[in-house]
Amino acid sequence: MKSEIATIRIKNLRLRTHIGIKEDEIQNKQDVIINVVIAYHAEQAQQSDNMDDALNYRTITKRIIALVEDNRFSLLEHLTARILDIASEHPSVTEASVEVDKPHALRFADSVSMELSFKREQ
Repeated sequence: MKSEIATIRIKNLRLRTHIGIKEDEIQNKQDVIINVVIAYHAEQAQQSDNMDDALNYRTITKRIIALVEDNRFSLLEHLTARILDIASEHPSVTEASVEVDKPHALRFADSVSMELSFKREQ
């Protein structure tokens, strides 16, 4: 059986959360834009056409939404790491990366973003 790696891309997931350390950031929710890339072994799903054999991106997305919207974060690093934990926890995941954009975080810039990656050791 050949080893097939599938790539799931969750693009521009737009959520609101408390993120930052300034008083107005602590008091008011802000927009964040999340992009997630997950690579996983997909042989079973490709052969069976059975959802039980696939990595369920809807479940992953729902967990990310709950994490982001139901919590407060001081640092982009912490928020991004928590999302990466969700994206990479399934044993079939070989690699994952998460980028979180915080629009209008700096004057004269569209956004500031943080990206973290995971690679499972063989």
